[in-house]
Amino acid sequence: MADIDFRRRHALPLKDAKARVERIAEHIAGRFDLDYGWRGNTLAFSRSGVEGEITVTAKEVHVLVRLGFLLFALRPAIEREIERTFVEQFES
Repeated sequence: MADIDFRRRHALPLKDAKARVERIAEHIAGRFDLDYGWRGNTLAFSRSGVEGEITVTAKEVHVLVRLGFLLFALRPAIEREIERTFVEQFES
């Protein structure tokens, strides 16, 4: 079960939606030292204390994040940051 489950609809071509998710992943990886990689249309990411995936479909981006014990207390702030980042990338 995921600690964070976020969905965002989009109207972009799949290729463009994946490119925006890639930009998000690059930014987050640089900021928080995450490892990530694509498996088809799903980008998996992890680091100590957090793991998750972002699945991109033709109409939706779905984010699932599992937080470790120490990061669980920061869940509300992490959720807000995820939402802000996706709004920024998918509404521009």
